[in-house]
Amino acid sequence: MFIRQIGYLVALAKTGHFGRAAESCHVSQPALSIALQNLEAELGVMLIQRGQRFQGFTPEGERLLEWARRVQADCDGMRQAAAQLRGSLSGVLRLGAIPTTLPVSPLFTESLQRVHPGIRLSVSALCAEELIRGLDAFELDLGLTYLEDLRLRGFRVLPLYRETHVLLARDGAEVASGQTIGWQEAAELPLCLLSANMQNRRLIDAAFRDAGATPRVMVETDSVFALYAHVRCAGLYSVVPHSLLTLFEMRQEVVAIPVRPELSRQIGLVARNHQLLPPILAEAWVLAENLGLQSRLDALISVSY
Repeated sequence: MFIRQIGYLVALAKTGHFGRAAESCHVSQPALSIALQNLEAELGVMLIQRGQRFQGFTPEGERLLEWARRVQADCDGMRQAAAQLRGSLSGVLRLGAIPTTLPVSPLFTESLQRVHPGIRLSVSALCAEELIRGLDAFELDLGLTYLEDLRLRGFRVLPLYRETHVLLARDGAEVASGQTIGWQEAAELPLCLLSANMQNRRLIDAAFRDAGATPRVMVETDSVFALYAHVRCAGLYSVVPHSLLTLFEMRQEVVAIPVRPELSRQIGLVARNHQLLPPILAEAWVLAENLGLQSRLDALISVSY
């Protein structure tokens, strides 16, 4: 019962609501409330500020909540290890990815599920801040993000590929006389770019500034599919990481032209630096080390243009 109570406490922290926590744990709200009261009695401290509704955790509750998350994560790892000993690794791998890396995630998840069909995956699009917070709170197992981030110190890190940026165009011959295009030339085109609050957009804006150019932005969006649609159907252009070409590699309506000087960033996996990796995470890590994503993504540029 103690492990179940720990799960209830973590669920309450995640949902911030007794009813939703009970629903996520598949129990009634009174049963969850009684179990948490019993946990408080067993530990000898008040964990939860109560009123007519959930009002947060006490200072003692906040301190013990991190231990609860650790205990729950270790229990999940133990269940995975038991399943592995029975000959069939099973469980859930929770992956958080910054939006521009989402098109690459199926290359990883498909390989993992092909080797271990009993593994289910939960993939969430998150900004870098949310991703790091999710890893710290044991709400994520893996993150797919930029590695050149000082906040990743202390995490286990695995480089996967170095993304470079390309100009996405419907007709490359109209805008590039050679095999590349400069940032100043790209700035003069009617552009559709990712929203200004997104990390990748900030990198692109910095590259334009570095070139002494002000981009002619006609449309902003937080959707890579909207970027493609505006290039394909509205006659606009876009600057995107070449990893996004995985979404369009079977189509011939657009071309990708490398932008020079090159704007590149290292992308990879990050995880909490466990001394003993949960079995699913350990298997995923080994598989990712052998994916060879760099050559596959780089080949998309030459195929496109």
